[in-house]
Amino acid sequence: MENKDLKYDRQGRVPYEYIQNIFSKADPVDISNQSTIPYDRESSYFKIKIMGKNYTVNHPSGELYDTESGEEIKAYAIKTLILRYLVNSKAVPPFNKDITYKEIPGGLVYYSNFYNRTILKLARVFSSKPEIFREGSKAVGAQILERADLCCKFEFINNVYITFIVWQGDEELPASANILFDKNIEYYFNAEDLAVVGDVAIELLKNKGKIPEWIGLYQKKTKDGYEIN
Repeated sequence: MENKDLKYDRQGRVPYEYIQNIFSKADPVDISNQSTIPYDRESSYFKIKIMGKNYTVNHPSGELYDTESGEEIKAYAIKTLILRYLVNSKAVPPFNKDITYKEIPGGLVYYSNFYNRTILKLARVFSSKPEIFREGSKAVGAQILERADLCCKFEFINNVYITFIVWQGDEELPASANILFDKNIEYYFNAEDLAVVGDVAIELLKNKGKIPEWIGLYQKKTKDGYEIN
């Protein structure tokens, strides 16, 4: 993804620049102590894992790099989530109790958006492609659960656990889905953030953990131009 492509993602740039400004002014050692994410003082970067793959986050720039390939991740949606996590994380371990989006503070207010944007997308993407769901689950180190037709639980980022549930549907009932979060989720992301987290996690699972070549939340680059997700 080239820098020139990012000019199309005005909606993603504004929240990124806001959180990047906060991140850049924060003490990286304080961030590390609060989040328990390791910080390399010599190289000035955090070492972080996103759905099983390793990345570094430079301080104070906020630049995100794939550790294995060295490639810079330029998608604002991903970078914004990671910086918000680092700035807001309270390092609360999992409670091992799942809750729905509606049970998250503010979840009732944003549920319609979350359902239409994320839950319906989960059903649409995987209900007819169970092999992609299983391959993606294996690639990100997810735990396969015997629930519904397809179900997996994975660590999105340190201490943030998500469960994807998919019912494939039949002649009488359409495909459906649900997304659950560990009860500690409110110590990491708010309800608005989680709508994006869910969307991103679906794409990463579909892409076997690799971050797609996005330009933003709603568009991805194709050979012929830009298409809506």
